[in-house]
Amino acid sequence: MDDTRHKRMRFRAWHRGMKEADQIVGSFFDRYAREWDEAETVWFEAFLDEEDVEILAWALGTEAPPARLHGAMMDRFCKLDYVKIVP
Repeated sequence: MDDTRHKRMRFRAWHRGMKEADQIVGSFFDRYAREWDEAETVWFEAFLDEEDVEILAWALGTEAPPARLHGAMMDRFCKLDYVKIVP
């Protein structure tokens, strides 16, 4: 992934608008982005266009994600084992 694309996605991941979404999406990006291939990167860019409330519901398992986002990336996202709680 080129550096400009990486920086843009990192900014969007950490500046969602809701602190909880910033923490979850930003932590997911920081933990996994360097490992992503092109298809996974494209998935994440589409994921960034989703609403924070929906993303949080998917992460917490209170709502099912839409079919277009199903797969290994969503499964990894929903584990939440990458989030470090910082006071």
